[in-house]
Amino acid sequence: MDLNKAQVIGRITQDIELKQTPNGQNVCSFSVATNRNWTDSSGMRQEQAEFHNIVLWSKLAEIAGQYLTKGQKIFIEGRLQTRSWEAQDGTKRYRTEIVGENMIMLGGKDDNKSFGTDETPGNTSAAVNRKTPKQEEEISVEDIPF
Repeated sequence: MDLNKAQVIGRITQDIELKQTPNGQNVCSFSVATNRNWTDSSGMRQEQAEFHNIVLWSKLAEIAGQYLTKGQKIFIEGRLQTRSWEAQDGTKRYRTEIVGENMIMLGGKDDNKSFGTDETPGNTSAAVNRKTPKQEEEISVEDIPF
């Protein structure tokens, strides 16, 4: 049995630009940053950012182009895919991406602004930490009214 599944929760690093392929299919690509924090052996606090390339297709790309903005916290679930091409200088290039199959918008540009909560500006806790699994329902293409 094989499994190709990737899940990331992080912040969008740039505004989303919706494009169309020559045959009219919607596509968008963007990057999501995830942070890893730890304390090293000398007791110093360390932080490392990792950047993940995301590609969304069809209706999911259209939704992302309409609702997602730079800095917003998001959950992406999908599969890893590596594509290759020949660069102008003749070298072979590779890019590994997460092809998104599911997306959950978790919050706004900062933790003071959150979608679907009644959070006050003075409260700086992230909405994702307060939500129950029932409140974090995934977006289904069939649920979108347009």
